[in-house]
Amino acid sequence: MTISFELKAPNHPNHSSTNAKISKSQRAKKTQKPVKIMDKTVEIELFQDKTALRSRRGDTGSVLWKASIDFAQLILQQLHAQVPDSLLKASILKSAHVLELGAGTGLLAIALASHVRRYTVTDIGDLQNLLRKNIAANFPGWPNHCVSPAPGYNVCVEELDWITLNNTVYVQRRNLLAVDPVDLVLAIDCIYHPSLLSPLVETIDYLAIPERTAVLILAELRAEDVVREFLALWLSRPGWEIRRLGGSLLDKPYVMWLGWRVAAT
Repeated sequence: MTISFELKAPNHPNHSSTNAKISKSQRAKKTQKPVKIMDKTVEIELFQDKTALRSRRGDTGSVLWKASIDFAQLILQQLHAQVPDSLLKASILKSAHVLELGAGTGLLAIALASHVRRYTVTDIGDLQNLLRKNIAANFPGWPNHCVSPAPGYNVCVEELDWITLNNTVYVQRRNLLAVDPVDLVLAIDCIYHPSLLSPLVETIDYLAIPERTAVLILAELRAEDVVREFLALWLSRPGWEIRRLGGSLLDKPYVMWLGWRVAAT
């Protein structure tokens, strides 16, 4: 299937690559002509495995869910239009290592890879083949013959099972997932089954480096009691500051939080 994102140019006519005001003295100097931002279409090819959804109990990542599409549309549009108060700042993303939990089909990795320094895609072992197939379908030569600056050179796929991590003693967890320090953890539409809430919170807590790692959670409000339970578990962890985010996605049945760990005192 093909997923298309229609990215619109900014509405205001004098928009350029900078939002800074220009003084009279600056206008008197010879300056470069601003780059005009045009409408753009981003197309992503994705495979799904609907058979796995029916045959493997609890396997929801083998198909594409609407929350991932809506989130990708929001971020891509904001980055394309250079929105000043965008949810994810382009200047920060370009040097960031992003790690996505429960990546499913890999849509977000494909959509956002060109905007970040490194993108680590994670999900359970049963989804590794599907993830790799989709990454390779959109980034020719990936992974063995895809080097900088070719699109996708910075994407890495890793197996990560939250339950396994939760049941593994801390000193041995690096054997499960050995990655560079993470600047942003994304968990998009990962809150749905009560049995996974504690392992998910434990995984987030393990990956987050105090004063460095931000955690962005987007949840669809299917079962509000499950969402409330997740938030309560997260808030019960010491050292976390968590705030709810607003924005254009919230006219739909979603809730978003941004969290980060403060340094231990």
